[in-house]
Amino acid sequence: MSYKKYLVEFIGTFYLVFTIGAVLLLGGDGVINAIAIGFALMVMVYSGGYISGGHYNPAVSLAAVIRNSLPREEFIPYVISQTLGGTTACLMINHFSGHLANYEGCAFNIFPMIVGEFLFTFALCYVVLMTTTSKAKENSYYGFAIGATVSTGIFTVGSILCHGAFNPAVAVSLGMMHLACWQSVFVTIGANLLGAICAGFIFKYLNKIKIDTNY
Repeated sequence: MSYKKYLVEFIGTFYLVFTIGAVLLLGGDGVINAIAIGFALMVMVYSGGYISGGHYNPAVSLAAVIRNSLPREEFIPYVISQTLGGTTACLMINHFSGHLANYEGCAFNIFPMIVGEFLFTFALCYVVLMTTTSKAKENSYYGFAIGATVSTGIFTVGSILCHGAFNPAVAVSLGMMHLACWQSVFVTIGANLLGAICAGFIFKYLNKIKIDTNY
């Protein structure tokens, strides 16, 4: 059964990253980038959430492990599936775009980038846990809430303080598509994982779940 989860994570991350690359590098006439990206995540969450949880993001998977909604032994396979999905999308976008993007240096200062990526990765993981794994999880709005969180983050800090990745797999993809320098990619990944860890423990505190620090 688990392999189905990994396939769903591959597919969902592929479409998320492909959408990001398409709106940034292939024109996307008439498309508001942040909304398109948020909607791509939303539809993938709705379509695959019942099988894999619809993470499509190593940071979300890490928060789910801390929350105990994802078995620890499945974390690495999830991350591999997500990374492969994003990498496949990058290869397709790079082929179609002819590697048009070419960033000179790193576009953001480190501290603002850490703050922006941390805040909205935390928000994303917090929303995912609160809407899909809490006692009040029987709802139909979770996919919209998750997608809207990403759109809000991109509108708020994306291209202003940071790249607006909120997702280590997306951060790596931005580097592969030459939309970010690799130094900023690694800083982004660190901020994303820190935001996920904080969201996981805050969720457990708010929901009075016993906190296990052995991570």
